Amino acid sequence: MSRVLKDIVLSSFLSVALMACSQQQDTSMADKTDFVSIEDGHFVKNGKPYYYVGANFWYGAILGSEGQGGNRARLISELDSLCNIGVDNLRILVGADGENGLPSRVQPTLQTAPGVYNDTILAGLDFLLAEMGKRDMKAVLYLNNAWEWSGGYSVYLQWCGKGRAPIPSIDGWPTYMDYVKQYMRCPEAQEMFANHVRFIMGRTNRYTNVAYVNDPTIMTWQVGNEPRCFSDDNKEAFVDWMQSVTALIKSIDNNHLVSSGSEGKHGCEQDIDIYEEIHADKNMDYLNIHIWPYNWDWTKKDSLADNLQRAKKNTMAYIELHQALAQKYSKPLVLEEFGYPRDDMKFSRESSTLSRDSYYEFIFDYIAEQAASRGCFAGCNFWAWGGDAQPSSDHVFWQVGDDYTGDPAQEEQGLNSVFSTDSTIRIIREANAKISNTLQ
Repeated sequence: MSRVLKDIVLSSFLSVALMACSQQQDTSMADKTDFVSIEDGHFVKNGKPYYYVGANFWYGAILGSEGQGGNRARLISELDSLCNIGVDNLRILVGADGENGLPSRVQPTLQTAPGVYNDTILAGLDFLLAEMGKRDMKAVLYLNNAWEWSGGYSVYLQWCGKGRAPIPSIDGWPTYMDYVKQYMRCPEAQEMFANHVRFIMGRTNRYTNVAYVNDPTIMTWQVGNEPRCFSDDNKEAFVDWMQSVTALIKSIDNNHLVSSGSEGKHGCEQDIDIYEEIHADKNMDYLNIHIWPYNWDWTKKDSLADNLQRAKKNTMAYIELHQALAQKYSKPLVLEEFGYPRDDMKFSRESSTLSRDSYYEFIFDYIAEQAASRGCFAGCNFWAWGGDAQPSSDHVFWQVGDDYTGDPAQEEQGLNSVFSTDSTIRIIREANAKISNTLQ
């Protein structure tokens, strides 16, 4: 752990001690059993085993705001739709970082400068959590991002004076990755992020008057979206940083779970030992993986159906590789990002999703099997919920004023989104019903 972050962790301990008295009333508002916990290597919710098919809903806080991009009527409708198909677990971006108006960047952003926040997005996050709480839904909140679409690494480095952050769609991926690999050796950037963690975790919801650290609607604090070291030379520093962040989170909040947001081996420079070291940490409560058959060249845009069986085979091998580690450390494993393009690589709501439906069903059936046997592969969050969004017919990539679809701004809108009219909806509903019946 770096000296800077050690000081931050110690400071957090002191801050928590000072806040303890003022938060005693909040603590009494939620019984400990209201929080998702882990017993004997398995999730427990409301005193019962918890296995789930959930969704990624990264734009939830923006939708919950009353500023740019906000639409509370749609948010409430989307939450109701998700509940109706049994989805009670949402993986959500706390907020984007950096300036607005950049290509491929989520906007509006939450943190516009170090420690300077857009309060409308904070209100949106409060509103989202309040509405989720009414529906007994659980939130996985991620706090950082290795990729450009919500800021994260690259913005913190730019704020530290490392030069203007490259934009992959303009400057290319090699240039971007060469830039962000500096993050693992930049204490100033890491300190800015640590301050962000402390700020978010120290908040009280304005609608419920419950401190975030005492809110059972939150299941997990997650270090970030797909944290990477981006260099073999950074592996040791990467492990140190991840352990520092989990220690910081636990020093502030012992009610909630902590996870990494990692893709798995694929996000650790193909080094499974680094992944294992990060997830063996006592402060890391469970394991994450992401699987992207199209992005990882297991399938091609012109052969999505033909390569479906290959994608399934590789998917199971990847799950089992990480499942062995979950069993070794008696921790749950969650596949929290996965997708499969719409048929024929079309993006409209009207296009079919037969290959995706088959791929999803393959994963969901395995979760149901694990639920029946009380295995450690405990759940998934598909990427991503598009719901009632109406993508523009005039352009493929997101522009200001467009609906949020589930596909971030750097991806074709509709590529991986699950819309409310998709045949996939039936697959998700049936999967959650099957898991629920198995657990009764």
